[in-house]
Amino acid sequence: MEHVRTYFEQVAEIARTIDHDTVEALAVELAALRESNGRLFILGVGGSAANCSHAVNDFRKLCGIEAYSPVDNVSELTARTNDEGWDTVFAAWMKVSRANERDAILIFSVGGGDAARNVSANIVKAVDEAKARGMKVFGVVGRTTGYTAMHGDVVVVVPTVDDTLITPHCEAFQGVVWHCLVSHPGLQVNKTKW
Repeated sequence: MEHVRTYFEQVAEIARTIDHDTVEALAVELAALRESNGRLFILGVGGSAANCSHAVNDFRKLCGIEAYSPVDNVSELTARTNDEGWDTVFAAWMKVSRANERDAILIFSVGGGDAARNVSANIVKAVDEAKARGMKVFGVVGRTTGYTAMHGDVVVVVPTVDDTLITPHCEAFQGVVWHCLVSHPGLQVNKTKW
């Protein structure tokens, strides 16, 4: 029982302390992206990859934003991994998509990548590719010291309450943040059924 109580107390603390101004700034940026007919490429690995798929649906269906995630195309993702390496799969995908300055990436990641330690190199290379193409870089991550937080334009950092639970809290709050965004009156154009 102690774990359950502690876990939900931490959830409440994160909800109270997450930077609401940054979430609002992200909503404004996404509305501007839609107005300029830009596309949103949502990137993540592991549990965050599953969040990408769900978020693509919500941004497309509820907000009318043209959104995609490379993780939804398993054939291309695994072919690129096999032939070219895992570290370039997202950057290569953006090249083929002819991503440009009207577009943006949204990264869901616990750490946000670390170039020096070669952690989530695919996210690091995606951020670099996006910047080289003049794209905005958005994110919902769990570390202020990660590559996404340090190089992104608008990045929501999920406050760390307990290092041993950073992954479940960060991945859960990716969902909380994107659901806040897709229900934001400045973004939502289509109502939900329920």
